[in-house]
Amino acid sequence: MSRIAILSVNHAQAPVSVRERVAFEPNHLADELQKLNSISGVEACVILSTCNRSEIYTVVDNDNPQEILSQYLSDTHQVSRQELDSYLVYFENDAALEHICNVACGLDSLVLGEPQILGQLKDAYHSAKQAKTLDKKLEKLFQHAFSTAKKVRTDTQIGSSPVSIAYCAVKLSEKIFADLSEQTVLLIGAGEMIELCAQHLSQKGVNNIIVANRTLENAQKIASIYGAQSISLKQFSSVIHQADIIISSTAASVPVIGKGLIESALKRRKHKPMFMLDIAIPRDIEPEVGQLDDVYLYTIDDLEQVVSDNVDSREKEKVLAQEIIVKQAQVFNKWLSVLPNEQLVQSYRTSANQIKDDIVLDAIKRLNNGDDGEKIIKKLADQLTNKILHTTFKNIKQTAHTDLSQCEGCVPNIKK
Repeated sequence: MSRIAILSVNHAQAPVSVRERVAFEPNHLADELQKLNSISGVEACVILSTCNRSEIYTVVDNDNPQEILSQYLSDTHQVSRQELDSYLVYFENDAALEHICNVACGLDSLVLGEPQILGQLKDAYHSAKQAKTLDKKLEKLFQHAFSTAKKVRTDTQIGSSPVSIAYCAVKLSEKIFADLSEQTVLLIGAGEMIELCAQHLSQKGVNNIIVANRTLENAQKIASIYGAQSISLKQFSSVIHQADIIISSTAASVPVIGKGLIESALKRRKHKPMFMLDIAIPRDIEPEVGQLDDVYLYTIDDLEQVVSDNVDSREKEKVLAQEIIVKQAQVFNKWLSVLPNEQLVQSYRTSANQIKDDIVLDAIKRLNNGDDGEKIIKKLADQLTNKILHTTFKNIKQTAHTDLSQCEGCVPNIKK
C-alpha cells in the first residue's frame, strides 16, 4: 500500500557543511524529479532545496521507503551513507503530514514563523507539477499544507514581528558596526533574500548599497527601488574593496568569493575590517576567507543566536499554530480515508464505459446491416442494463443480511 514519505536534511541536525553537499541546483531540478520518480515504487515526488533544508516529499509503494530515498540522496550527491545517515530525518504518513505543515507555517524554520519558506515550498510544488511528478495524493498534501499555512497566518500572530533571515542578517551587522548608515554594503545575488536585506538596510538608513548579480537586469530591479548601484558579477571584483559589509545569497554551485580576492581587497582597504555574511547553500564564500585577519565571516548557522534573541514573542503563537495544524490534519485524514472509494468509483466508471462502447459498436454494425432500428435500440438498452448491474446484483446476493443496509442507495429509485 502506498504511503506518504518525507526525507529531510535540515538545519536542526545538519551543519551548513553537510547541507551544501546535498543541495539541489535549480537548473537540474526537473531532471532530478524525473530521476527520482522513475525509481521503482516511487509514485510521485517533490524536491525542496533551500539554505536551511533539502527535503524529498514522496508517495511510495514499497516496504522500505526510507532506504529508497536515503540511497537516492546518497547516489545523487555522491555522499556516502556513512557520512549522511546520521543527518537524515524520516517522516511517514501522519508524521509526514505534521512535518510539511510545520515547514509551510515556518514552525520548523531557523527563524520561527518566517514567511519565505512558504513561497519556496510553492515553487517546489510548481516545479513538480511542471515535471508531471505529482499524483492525486501528493497534490492534495501540498494544497492542504498551503491552506493550513494561510489559516495559521490569519488566526495567529506568528509572523507579526520582523525576524526573517534577512532581518537577522542586518541585526548581526549592527553587532559589528555601531552605525550602519555610514557603511558601504555589497549585496550579491538578486533573489528574495537579497531584496529583503536591501529593504531592511534601507530602513536602517544605509545609503551606499551595491547590488551585484550575474544578470545585471535583475540587480537593477532591486537597485532602482532602494537607490542603490547595480553591477554584474563580472564587475564586482573591482568594487569589492569598497564594501564594509558583504551579504551573499546566490544560486551558484561553486563559491563566487575566494580567499585571494579578499586578500587583495584588504590591502586596498589598508586592512579596514570587513563583515561578510554568507547565507547561500552551497556557500558563496570560501571558508578559508574566515582565516584572514580583519575579516568577520559568518554563515547562516551563525544567525542562531540573533534568532533566539528575537523569537520569544512568537513562542506562544507557535502553540496556537500547532493546535490549528492538528485540527486541519483531521480534515486531510478524512479525505485520505475515502480516497479508496473514489478509486473504486473511477474503476467502476471505466468498466461501465467499456461495456457501453462495446454494445454501442455492436448496435452500429447492426444498423449498418439494415436491421430493425427499434429492436436494436431495445436490445442495446437491455444489454447495457444487464451487464452493468450483473456484478452489483451478484454482490448484493452474496452479502450478509446484516450488511444489506450498505447497499441501499446504490441503485437510484427513479420516479416519474
